Amino acid sequence: MEGEIQMMAEEIILKRYPGNPIITPKDFPGAKAVFNPGQTMYNGKTILLLSVIHNKAYEYQGRIHKSTTHVAESDDGINFTINREEPFIYMTDQEPYKTAGEQAIDLRITKIDDTYYIVHPGSGPWGTFGILGKTRDFKKHEYIDIISLPDNRLPCLFPEKIKGLYARIDRPYRVAPNDFHNFGHLWISYSPDLIFWGKHRPLLKPGYSHWNRTKIGPVPPIKTREGWLVLIHGVVPSCTGHRYSIGAILLDLENPEIIRGKTQCSILEPYEPYELMGIVPNVVFVCGAIADEARDEIRVYYGCADTCIGLATGKLSELVDACIKGI
Repeated sequence: MEGEIQMMAEEIILKRYPGNPIITPKDFPGAKAVFNPGQTMYNGKTILLLSVIHNKAYEYQGRIHKSTTHVAESDDGINFTINREEPFIYMTDQEPYKTAGEQAIDLRITKIDDTYYIVHPGSGPWGTFGILGKTRDFKKHEYIDIISLPDNRLPCLFPEKIKGLYARIDRPYRVAPNDFHNFGHLWISYSPDLIFWGKHRPLLKPGYSHWNRTKIGPVPPIKTREGWLVLIHGVVPSCTGHRYSIGAILLDLENPEIIRGKTQCSILEPYEPYELMGIVPNVVFVCGAIADEARDEIRVYYGCADTCIGLATGKLSELVDACIKGI
């Protein structure tokens, strides 16, 4: 019965694009992985910020980079043009960012007014933390500051202030012996300026359903009439390793510390060969989504096995309703 409910949730809410994967390492010569994209709309085009891990030496401005972020844009949301020559984000040797090492991946994009704010993790000898940057045109990226202590790699900004303060969802976690996937909980915090954060409040623990027993992680919230929709990934151990799936929660518009609902079933689980096999098998991973409430549409560009990128689409209203009903 549980399997039937899970399949129903996937078939009704999110449907994979038949031509998946839409971007693979073959589209970026020299790359071994193109995955986990940040996503938004800009000037009527779909923008993806691609996480690229290089297999061959990638030299830019006299330095060899293990990973870089590249802009891909599309008129139809399916066929993308990738700027391979000019990385949009690359790790610098300037302070304080050189402590971050090489990890310009897993980007979260939030548009606030006319600025697109971008959070990505830094990872090095000091731990894993969140780095904030911004752009207005996806041509020039400007670093702002390091905005979270280790270990907190996933701060996700709300697209507008709440009661006069910027807000974000954090995912701090503790490293557990022999299992770094444990203890990934969601928190909310607030800031007057996007740099100094406080008023930390617990939001949600993993383990409320079978697909997220050990860890959950957020993406930037989407405003709907019913509340803030937040897609999350969930992790569960299995005999073949850790399995990553996607679900969703709905937060109150006025007070996002209140959870109005959550999907009990995942809305996407690794099932297709390109999700089951890759650098990290059994993974579908989400860094954002593009929603159009007027068209009742949501598009999710997701990472597949930490190797390539797939697309899943559905009706925004059905996903919100699934959260409220606890499907």
